[in-house]
This record gives sequence, structure tokens and C-alpha cells, in this order.
Amino acid sequence: MKIVIVLLFLCVVGSLASAGKYLLRDHGTTDRMAWALTWRIGLSVLLFVFLLVAHWLGWIDSTGLRTVSGS
Repeated sequence: MKIVIVLLFLCVVGSLASAGKYLLRDHGTTDRMAWALTWRIGLSVLLFVFLLVAHWLGWIDSTGLRTVSGS
């Protein structure tokens, strides 16, 4: 589970880095930077949806603060 999350996050960061590389190299003459940013958005949405589904199915637990009830 952790491996999938880390791999998706690294793909998001890699796509952002490639968009930066295309920005510096192409100077806006091609659409490669826009496509790299589009991939980054798609991967970010996929990661978010995966985390929601994994939490809903019980594959991962929330790590929030515990609440004390009945005091």
C-alpha cells in the first residue's frame, strides 16, 4: 500500500520536474510543458481518489487525534 502511494507521489513530482525542464528548454514554443502539467494534475487526482477509496475500504487508517468520549 505504501509503495503505491509513494510511487504515485514520485510520479507527480517527476511530472512537475519535467514541466520545469520543458519551461526552461523550450521557452514556450511547444506544448510539452502543458502536457506535463496536465499529467501532474491527473496523477494528483488519481492519488487523492486512491487514498479516499483505500480509507473507505479499510486498507489505511486515519492518523488523527483520538477523541475522548464520556468525560
